Amino acid sequence: MKVTVCSAVRGLGLGLFIAGLSINAMAQSTVSPAPATVAPTPAASAKPAVSGNSTISELQQLMQSQGVSELRTTYNGNYGSSLLFKPDNRTYYVALFQQKNFWRVVKTTSDTQAEQIYKSFVAQTEKLAAIDIRRIQLEAEKQYTEQQIASQETRLSALQNDLVVQQQQEQNVSTQQEQARQQTQVLSSKQQAARNELRALQSRIRTLESQQTMMDNSSFSGDKTTSK
Repeated sequence: MKVTVCSAVRGLGLGLFIAGLSINAMAQSTVSPAPATVAPTPAASAKPAVSGNSTISELQQLMQSQGVSELRTTYNGNYGSSLLFKPDNRTYYVALFQQKNFWRVVKTTSDTQAEQIYKSFVAQTEKLAAIDIRRIQLEAEKQYTEQQIASQETRLSALQNDLVVQQQQEQNVSTQQEQARQQTQVLSSKQQAARNELRALQSRIRTLESQQTMMDNSSFSGDKTTSK
């Protein structure tokens, strides 16, 4: 809920407010200086043409000619209330509007009554805007929730994809480990066979070397006997 307090000045601020007001505001009869009773809120869709002798048309003409000063304006959602003052005859105008379309206008020469009516109108705008404000909040919450859902779905999809990749990688690693174990066993068997073969060859070589040494020694002893 946003409240804007405007200075009691004429000129640009009042001109902008006039530009935003619709010509098709609802008609409202002039209220005497006696305390006024605020009427029940009419349907927002009803926008009858403004009568030429209504308080609304009177205020519109004064605003267009800058004959009144805007003292205060309060906005609540699409609803608002303004307190305006006509200094030459010290007359106050209190307006209730929706989306800058005049809804009610009360005319009085009593500053006390003008303040009371203005406060009453502001209270009405708070009640009327409560539903719109709640709707805006719910729309924002819904949009935020939908964004969170989309974010969580993206996160879930990423985690599922990560899990699939992890499982595939684990399967690949397991397969590779099994192949490595089998290759290790084969290599180990081949290495053991090679070592056995090497030991057999070395044993044969040592046997042959031993035999050759014995033959050489035997031949050398025979040569010495013959020479004597």
